[in-house]
Amino acid sequence: MLTFKLIPDEEPTLSRGCYIIPMRAVVQRVSRCRVTVDGNTTGEIGRGLLVLLGVGKSDAEPAADYLVEKVIGLRIFEDAEGKMNLSVQDAEGAVLVVSQFTLLGDVRRGKRPSFDGAARPEEAKRLYEYFVGKIRAAGLRCETGQFQAMMEVELVNTGPVTILLDSEKLF
Repeated sequence: MLTFKLIPDEEPTLSRGCYIIPMRAVVQRVSRCRVTVDGNTTGEIGRGLLVLLGVGKSDAEPAADYLVEKVIGLRIFEDAEGKMNLSVQDAEGAVLVVSQFTLLGDVRRGKRPSFDGAARPEEAKRLYEYFVGKIRAAGLRCETGQFQAMMEVELVNTGPVTILLDSEKLF
């Protein structure tokens, strides 16, 4: 049985050669984006946020709760003075969430990513859907990709503005 503990502001713990990686999100401010699977659109928004979400094998609801609060509270939209001072809610934007396990790829030991830290598909899907549900419960329009599908993501990143988040505040 493996046991490990993540301590905020420290490196992930190495346990039997597997690094424990927290839930990660890449958040991009967009003027528009859409996701297609086999030529069919599964999600599309105008102004708002594209969130690429990766779920780690040690993640649970508190990690998702933390990231949801960060995502919906990020003040990365411009106010009347042109300063990044508004959240997606303030800007009346939408969110498109795409599951992306490759965010958990670990290349510290070579050039081919290891995905040992990624959650099993059933658990990743459960937390992905939980994350989406929390965004919607906050009153935001939230579109999605298709879990475990080969997707094409088209976006126009305005700014560009891209923010990296993780549930353990490593970056």
